[in-house]
Amino acid sequence: MRRGQQRPGAPGDDNQYRINNQIRISKILVIGPDNEKLGIMTPEEGRSIAAEHDLDLVEVAPNANPPVCRIMDYGKFRYEQAKKAQSSKSARIELKELRIRPKTDDNDLETMIRKAKTFLAKGNRVKIVMRLRGREQSHGEMWVDKMVEIIDKFKDCAQIAQPARAEGKMISAVLERIGGAVATTPSSTNDEPEVIGDDDDED
Repeated sequence: MRRGQQRPGAPGDDNQYRINNQIRISKILVIGPDNEKLGIMTPEEGRSIAAEHDLDLVEVAPNANPPVCRIMDYGKFRYEQAKKAQSSKSARIELKELRIRPKTDDNDLETMIRKAKTFLAKGNRVKIVMRLRGREQSHGEMWVDKMVEIIDKFKDCAQIAQPARAEGKMISAVLERIGGAVATTPSSTNDEPEVIGDDDDED
């Protein structure tokens, strides 16, 4: 079967483009295989040119007036699109959580900071969470200042994505590597952040 007669996009296919015989509007603007503008013509004329090159006619801008169609190797195009999508998914940003207490031992804190820096170096974000208990909650401003001091220990490798702020019984801040995010944020809200530190007791 010649390419101009193919009809991908059958039920169950995730095809988002109309191609070849699926293009039924009266007039289209056709872009050639070398990215040259071939002009406005009927889909039949476009398919005929595509068939001469053993390529497909693909509608790439359906909302344009007239719709824009390109002559291309559709199979190769779909493959490249899938590779880009997979690359984006595998390079997603993860959120790590550094849990501390107002009086976390300095040595323990330094150890956790070093581990957090390795996550930042990989392009992930780190959320620092300081949990307050009992009377500690009545000195919120003091612990915000303490959080700012801790954030300052990351100034060589990170920038602030979310400044230190009080949130109920905790104070939190979010850091990311200098230069910002390196990938897309995961869309799932069910992903639990990896925790640095073992202070996960609730009041």
